[in-house]
Amino acid sequence: MDCALPQLIVPSTPAALRQIAAYYRRQFDIPFIGITGSVGKTTAKEMIASVLSERFDTLKTEKNFNNELGVPMTLFRLRDAHEAAVIEMGISHFGEMTRLTEMVHPDTAVFTLIGDAHLEFLGSRDGVLRAKSEIVGGMGPEGVVICNGDDTLLKAHDFKRKTILFGLGGNCDVRAVNVTNDGTAGMRCDIVTESRKFSVTIPAFGQHMVYAALMGAAVGLNYGLTDEQIRRGIAAYEPVGSRSRITETGFLTLIDDCYNSNPTSAKSAVLSMSVLPGRKVCILGDMLELGEDGPTLHRDLGAYAASKCALVIACGTLAKEIQNGAGSGALWFSSVPELLESLPKLIQTGDVVLVKASRKLQFEKISEKLIKLI
Repeated sequence: MDCALPQLIVPSTPAALRQIAAYYRRQFDIPFIGITGSVGKTTAKEMIASVLSERFDTLKTEKNFNNELGVPMTLFRLRDAHEAAVIEMGISHFGEMTRLTEMVHPDTAVFTLIGDAHLEFLGSRDGVLRAKSEIVGGMGPEGVVICNGDDTLLKAHDFKRKTILFGLGGNCDVRAVNVTNDGTAGMRCDIVTESRKFSVTIPAFGQHMVYAALMGAAVGLNYGLTDEQIRRGIAAYEPVGSRSRITETGFLTLIDDCYNSNPTSAKSAVLSMSVLPGRKVCILGDMLELGEDGPTLHRDLGAYAASKCALVIACGTLAKEIQNGAGSGALWFSSVPELLESLPKLIQTGDVVLVKASRKLQFEKISEKLIKLI
């Protein structure tokens, strides 16, 4: 091709990008931590990076750069000054994790949870586990797996590597005890191992944040951080984007969790908000890529939300099933603009409002509207 600029002609641009990224990554002899799972990857990435940054100059994935384009772009940000890298690795098909792992070659693989996500392509939770577990194929024999010991599939799986379990159960190597919910101010707990115990304050809302803190602690302990370094790293955590972000407007309490949604994360969000004082309102939308089980999973979410909240508002084509599951007291709107028009008369002073749906629904417009209500 005639062009004044230097060119590299390749049969496949994505394949070439992966090969260059893999070569570049091999130039760095530092710990690489790969984060995978159905929910909570970004939260885990932020928490783990916050902890490791107490000791190491740490590179972390930015924004949602966790796929076959984003991972290479993340790796290309590595510089000689970096002493650790925390890489989020997101997939929806079999084989994708293998390609990501060929670039990242993590020394440590962290599994957050196996849930009902991408079932349209992966079939079942067993399929999700198989697809995520491809990450182990790119690890050396000394690699370490850190996974959720309260997850039935994960705790029973043999990764054929040293495995550290985190969770609330007595079977876990790194576990949380004396968990205290401080509402929108965050959580507190004691983190316990076979030989150590220390208290932490988690400056973020929701029971799932205890698991994020445990992941940060488990990785920190694996890399030799002190109790105080781990405590400071957890306390320094900051949420990113629309992930359980709390806004107190003076009129209502908004839980903006509209970055993405699946049945597992949505139920967790509903449970977390249910303990807060005030009338609870759930605004829930379509959860995509669930395959033939989608209608049932939406109905199940509706029934669960109705058991925890005073008002369930469903929005979107698939979300009609959320209304069906929630029963006669639930409302349904076919589109975000239709809901926005009615929203002011549905919300009352002092309400706690959860907003959650798959990204494609653009529920951030609902959050923006709620913040302006007076």
